[in-house]
Amino acid sequence: MRSIQLLLFAALLTTHALAQKEAYKEIQTRLILAGDGSTIELGEGTFRMTGSLSLEGKHNLVIKGKGKGRTVLDFSGQTSGAEGLLITNGTNIVLEDFTIHNAKGDCIKTKDVKGITFRNIQAGWPGKPSSKNGSYALYPVLCEKVLIENCEAYGASDAGIYVGQSRYITVKNNRAYRNVAGIEIENSLDAEVFDNEATENTGGILVFDLPDLILKKGGNVKVYRNNIHHNNLRNFAPKGNIVAKVPDGTGVLILAASDVEITGNTILNNKSIGAGVISYFVTENPIKDTAYYPYPARIHIHNNRFAREHKRPTGKGRMGMMFRFKLKFGKDVPHVLWDGIKDEKNGGPVVCVHDNEENTFANMDVANNFRNVSRDTAAVNCDFRGER
Repeated sequence: MRSIQLLLFAALLTTHALAQKEAYKEIQTRLILAGDGSTIELGEGTFRMTGSLSLEGKHNLVIKGKGKGRTVLDFSGQTSGAEGLLITNGTNIVLEDFTIHNAKGDCIKTKDVKGITFRNIQAGWPGKPSSKNGSYALYPVLCEKVLIENCEAYGASDAGIYVGQSRYITVKNNRAYRNVAGIEIENSLDAEVFDNEATENTGGILVFDLPDLILKKGGNVKVYRNNIHHNNLRNFAPKGNIVAKVPDGTGVLILAASDVEITGNTILNNKSIGAGVISYFVTENPIKDTAYYPYPARIHIHNNRFAREHKRPTGKGRMGMMFRFKLKFGKDVPHVLWDGIKDEKNGGPVVCVHDNEENTFANMDVANNFRNVSRDTAAVNCDFRGER
């Protein structure tokens, strides 16, 4: 009797495995055969994917489900490929109304696409945060005309919503939570990030410029009307990742980026940093890229609402050591922190900070081993638009 039960159980497993393979094969075939200008409609239900889905060289195409949580592509049984869905070398691609979970690597990656829209997409890794989760939930790179709206991203071991080396970017009305970084704009030009909620991440919104990438210098990034609160999650990024250095309790962090405006945001109860502005030197990583510019420039932080609970910042990592032994702010951490490192060859202010609710600031004087930490807000009471 027991042997019959085992045979029946084995048959059920085989049938289940075949069903998974058939669902993957059907969707991948539709992606391959889709003509330009067509719409691929995904039905309602949970479809278990065994390998990466890919779309290459398509134009004016829509992939549309029945809604978040109603059409679910589940990659928890993925045995081949890295991404959940990889889209390359296309134009005007629209992804909307579906959920994608548990990819081995990134949930959705798009590369070299001119005109990519993520709309009403839910992507990430449910369950407890883990360094084994994929790096990015939504990941457009080397793209133009990027629109990400009304999406949810969670559980990423790097960034939930990441836009890298891209241009003409709009990220709006999204929710990013329980990632290392909620939303990250990296080495990108002409980006607007607004009306989003970033919460329960290690860091809420990051604007980074890093070395050794194709697009060397980002800029013209505006971050406004976002709700950036309670980003106090322990950092679970794999060791060696740049975001592994982001302190628990970071609202906004600007790293070596230029022409960034932070305005009209609500930045609440991020225990370590409300808004931080740092050079690449603070990472203590070597710089081998001779074309890389490691300094932040023209950072404008104004008309935001800052508030935090009266509690100590993180005690973990390099930043925790600085808080404990060098900065000694105790529970009274200023809302805006600048490392104080500037390019002496370029005159003019690096950071302008004014008209924020609770307008507190500190120049940490990192280059001089924190000897002259200054809370003087008058020193940064300027305006790059020439209005002050």
